[in-house]
Amino acid sequence: MADGIIPGLVKGLATTAKSLTRHTHTAEYPDVSPALPPRSRGVIALTEENCTSCMLCARECPDWCIYIDSHKEELPPTTPGGRARQRNVLDRFAIDFSLCMYCGICIEVCPFDALHWSPEFEYAETDIRDLLHEKDRLGAWMATVPAPPALDPGSADPAEVTAAAKPARGSAGAAAAAAGTRGAGAAARPTRVRRETTTPPPLAAPEPAAQPAAEQTRVMPAVERTAALPAAESTESLPAAEQTSVLPPADGAEAERAADQAAAQGDSTQVLPTVSTDEEGSE
Repeated sequence: MADGIIPGLVKGLATTAKSLTRHTHTAEYPDVSPALPPRSRGVIALTEENCTSCMLCARECPDWCIYIDSHKEELPPTTPGGRARQRNVLDRFAIDFSLCMYCGICIEVCPFDALHWSPEFEYAETDIRDLLHEKDRLGAWMATVPAPPALDPGSADPAEVTAAAKPARGSAGAAAAAAGTRGAGAAARPTRVRRETTTPPPLAAPEPAAQPAAEQTRVMPAVERTAALPAAESTESLPAAEQTSVLPPADGAEAERAADQAAAQGDSTQVLPTVSTDEEGSE
C-alpha cells in the first residue's frame, strides 16, 4: 500500500511544480473587469423612438417576458385638404430578465432596430422583482451598446440612406434638390425628356376592289329592261285572259301538241295549226 502512495505524491508534486512556473489566468473579478467580446449578450437595450408598438417581439418571445402597452393618437393632415392619420404611441415597454433566456429572437424580428444587445451584465438584484426593467431603464442601456461594424465598401447603400437621399415631393422639393446639386458642384445630369404621344389620324375606309368586267352588273332603265326581256316573260305579267301563246309555225303534229298543252293549262285562246300553201293547192 505504501508503494502506491509514494508514486501518487510524487506525481502531484510534479504537477504543482509545473503550474508554479506558468502565468495565472484567473480574472480578479470584481476588481478587474473581464474582457468580453463586443457582441456579448449581456442585457437588451431599447431605442424608444424606433418602437412602433408592432408587438412582433412580444409575440415571438418564447418566454413571454416582454410587456407592451400603447395607445393611438390622431395626427393632423400635413397638406390642406389631406386626411388625418393615426400613429401608435408607446406607453410601456418592459422586459422581465428573471424569465428571459437571452435567445435574441426579439432583437432579430424587430423591423425598426428598436432593440439591441449590450455587453453589460452587472445588473444583479437582491429582489427578483427588480429584474423587471421598464422602458426608462432599458433606454439607459443604449449608452453601452457598441457601434455597428463598418459596412463593406462594395455593398449597396442601406434602405434608410437611399430613402433619406430622395428629394421631397412637389415643386419645392425639386427646387431644393436642384439647388443642393448646384451648391455641391455635382455634374449636371442630362434632362430627361418625356416623349409626347401623338394620336394617329383615323384610318380611311378601304375602297372596294375593282371587280372584273365579267362580274360587273349594269342597272338598266325600265324601258330597256322591258325591251330586253323575252316574249315569254312579258306575257306572264298579263292576266290569264289576255295571255296569248306565241308559238313558231310548225307542222300538224307539233301544232296539235301545242293546242293540247294550251287546253290543259286553261288558256282561252286556241292555237290553230298553220297550213302551208302547198297543202291548200292540193285541196
